[in-house]
Amino acid sequence: MIVVSEPDDFRALLEQARSSGKSIGFHPTMGALHGGHRANIRQMAAECDVASVSIFVNPLQFGPGEDFRSYPRDLDGDLAQAQEAGADAVLVPRAAFGEEPLTTVRVKRLGHVLEGLSRPVHFEGVATIVTRLLSIAGPCFAYFGEKDYQQLVIVRRLVEDLSLPVVVVNCPTVREPDGLALSSRNSYLSKEERRAAPALYWALLAGKRAIEEEGEKDPVEVRSAMERAVSREPLLGLDYAVVADPGSLDEVELVEGEVRLLIAGRLGKTRLIDNLKAARSEA
Repeated sequence: MIVVSEPDDFRALLEQARSSGKSIGFHPTMGALHGGHRANIRQMAAECDVASVSIFVNPLQFGPGEDFRSYPRDLDGDLAQAQEAGADAVLVPRAAFGEEPLTTVRVKRLGHVLEGLSRPVHFEGVATIVTRLLSIAGPCFAYFGEKDYQQLVIVRRLVEDLSLPVVVVNCPTVREPDGLALSSRNSYLSKEERRAAPALYWALLAGKRAIEEEGEKDPVEVRSAMERAVSREPLLGLDYAVVADPGSLDEVELVEGEVRLLIAGRLGKTRLIDNLKAARSEA
């Protein structure tokens, strides 16, 4: 596995592979790699000739008072995990890579709902750095996890709007045996908070059951099912529970076909998000 710190070296490395007819996969990460990242890298390595990864804690996507300085960092561990999962090349940019740019990328509307309401600078920071990384990687298959579903939708839109030579590949959410979605921020949870954390997933399952097993069409009733499930866990504070169109992220007025259930909540100082697909059969 080749590790480089200069973007130009990473670009040249991938371009050399591309010129010899190899397909390029690229998975941007913020480090603190876990089983979800490893699964994404393994999927990429199985589907592409060259599996490349970036590791960079992006300061632009953290707002004032958020956890940029305390965000978990373990570069040696991350590199070992990336190599074990099958990565061929890793870009670890220097800190200056994230210095405040004069040019930024903002995806209107999609970046200002759901997570964007409580984290107003977050998605502009994500979109700016992801666009820069995709520009460096060049024509590629870019792998993003469904666990951060709003981010996935935003990346798909910026790739389309900016005509980037990129195919966005979604990777399924990886979960603990009790249903908790793997996340770097899970490491912040106390023992009691970790016990309570799967309640987010249970709430999503309650919404999914309402749609798929009970035939519920009213999104208000589906939200109520999710909210009732959350209320059974006193440690968990609900931020939002939404029944949304999977492409636009608009809240639906009627459940027809496929929707995306999205949820966010707080356990102590830790904010967690999760989502799940649900589809109402017309039969």
